Amino acid sequence: MKIAFLDRSTLSPDTTLRAPLFEHELVSYENTQPGEVAQRIADADIVITNKVKLGAQALQQASRLKLVAVAATGTDNIDLKACAQHGITVTNIRNYAGNTVPEHTFALMFALRRSICAYRESVRAGRWQQSGQFCYFDYPVRDLAGSTLGIVGDGVLGNAVAAIGRALGMKVLFSAFKGRSGQGSLYTPFDDVLARSDIITLHCPLNAQSHNMLGAEEFAKMARKPLIVNTARGGLVDEAALAAALRGGQISGAAFDVVSAEPPPADHPFMALLDLPNFILTPHVAWASQEAIQGLADQLVDNLEAFVRGEPVNVVGAAA
Repeated sequence: MKIAFLDRSTLSPDTTLRAPLFEHELVSYENTQPGEVAQRIADADIVITNKVKLGAQALQQASRLKLVAVAATGTDNIDLKACAQHGITVTNIRNYAGNTVPEHTFALMFALRRSICAYRESVRAGRWQQSGQFCYFDYPVRDLAGSTLGIVGDGVLGNAVAAIGRALGMKVLFSAFKGRSGQGSLYTPFDDVLARSDIITLHCPLNAQSHNMLGAEEFAKMARKPLIVNTARGGLVDEAALAAALRGGQISGAAFDVVSAEPPPADHPFMALLDLPNFILTPHVAWASQEAIQGLADQLVDNLEAFVRGEPVNVVGAAA
């Protein structure tokens, strides 16, 4: 079987991708541009992709293709309907980021809540010497303990974040779906989470319902001027509205690991915020601990082997 890996560079070079236990030919490309997709998958039996988009036109020309193995959890880059129409099974990676994403989430929270980046930069600029004393108070320092943490998304990652938050003495609110009521006592209405939270963190998928779930209207409801942390998907937040809310003081700070366009163009609203002491942007690395990436790679090969055995697992879109 011929396997085409379209974007091997999206996994760390330190990651070991073991050989599948079936007869195969693996062709790895470090990156694949949109115009190269159709040719590179044309004679493949299996395609591995992390972020390369597979659209209907390219899939239609891949007459041998039987499996698209996504080297990530999200599958919004795959035309699942076209895959089903052509008898192509789609699998993804699950539950590999249960430590790395929550840890990164709290690293961002700590950095913002205690102004760590701002103080580091001020020390570099000589402010400590200028202060003439043992410390100075240019930026706010707040505890996480005793604060209210609003979580949007109650999957593996959202629950892991909740567990850490409770261990730190935070009050945890799980948000109900936006615009929905009657989800039970475990959930707090979306608007109440906006009003009551000191920190709001996002751990939900991006879809038609969640796109731009936080915008100008929502920022206006944030009575406690919370920190906004997003390690999920960039499209969950109206990024121009967030920039305006941050500059206007409707929120106390923001830390994002994801952007709607990655990498962000030079004129993206976030690029103009990078000099602010209460804004942090990391390059989509919350998932990328060495342990997590290796676990992802191992699960990826497991998915290939299970499919070839006729026992597919982690199926997102199955042959029609």
